Amino acid sequence: MPQPVLLLGAGRRRAYDEFALTRIAAARPVVLVDAAPPGWARPSLAGHLAADPGKDGATASAVVRFAARHRVRGVLAQSAGYAAVAARIAGQLGLPGPSRAMAACADPAVLRASLAAGTVPVDEPGTPRVCAETVVLDGEIRIVAITRTTLGPAPARQPLRHTVHAHDGLLHNRFLRLAVDRTVHALGLTRGVLHIGLRLTDRGPRVTDVTPCLPGDLIPLLVRRATGVDLAQVAAALATGEVPDTTPTRQRAAAIRFAYPAATGRLDRLTLAPEAAREPGADRMILTRDAGHHVTAGPHATVDDRLALWVAVGEDPAGCDDALRRMGRHLSAGVTPAIAAAPDQPDEQPTVPDLHG
Repeated sequence: MPQPVLLLGAGRRRAYDEFALTRIAAARPVVLVDAAPPGWARPSLAGHLAADPGKDGATASAVVRFAARHRVRGVLAQSAGYAAVAARIAGQLGLPGPSRAMAACADPAVLRASLAAGTVPVDEPGTPRVCAETVVLDGEIRIVAITRTTLGPAPARQPLRHTVHAHDGLLHNRFLRLAVDRTVHALGLTRGVLHIGLRLTDRGPRVTDVTPCLPGDLIPLLVRRATGVDLAQVAAALATGEVPDTTPTRQRAAAIRFAYPAATGRLDRLTLAPEAAREPGADRMILTRDAGHHVTAGPHATVDDRLALWVAVGEDPAGCDDALRRMGRHLSAGVTPAIAAAPDQPDEQPTVPDLHG
């Protein structure tokens, strides 16, 4: 077997995490470091090391012992919570991989202080934003895609949709590039895949957050569908000391939309008609909740309250929007409200979730 990459944590949401894992495994054997690997991850794994990535010292010791018996090519984290641990372990083993400066991204106070010291304009997380999907390789900074996000109402501000367009004009915006460059240099990052959130203002882009690993919400899938750049395999290449290929091979757009419940209460019914998969532009549509569970609607909804997601591909964002609307018509849900309806109100809530536009 070729030398494997150690992956700290597979993620806990199959609908969002399976794609990145399968793409990493397609490039190199993966040994998962996780206390209890989810069943859906097993087909993509070459091995499993039983250790909790959240326990930094114990995990590092277990990995060092494993590496003494097996040749390891690199260490990689799929989630931001383990990025700093992966960097420290890679450093202990003398392996290439993410910079130890990744730890600064995990602490909001340290992140803001580091950015301020580097004269990087910052803004509060959760504001309307775009994200620069960025690859850093030994000082070379490449923005491979721009993700535009529509957020829901405060205070949760959950994403309602993400869109990636290979011809996004912000890819050539010198002020955005300057903000990204300053961010990377201020944090001392030299290698890795970064998801840099920015808010566009009259005074120029302002950085809201930096995720030092693959972005979530199936954004790597959108980037691959729109541009051909495989962020998951890029991350694997960086972790193993290889030079990744970030050359675009597609010139399209891709978007994902999330359905949230129209009412707070018990989810009684959630169905998806098979015709959704046959809509032009449809890539995938997945139900992410099960009937019988409590769900929260409106501004307090969380990722766990999402009912479904669907992905569409088109020639441009407008084409994706049309496809998303057509696909959404095939989703039906019913929720029994947590508080009984008034006598003059219908007992059953609307069957189609409120997608907030």
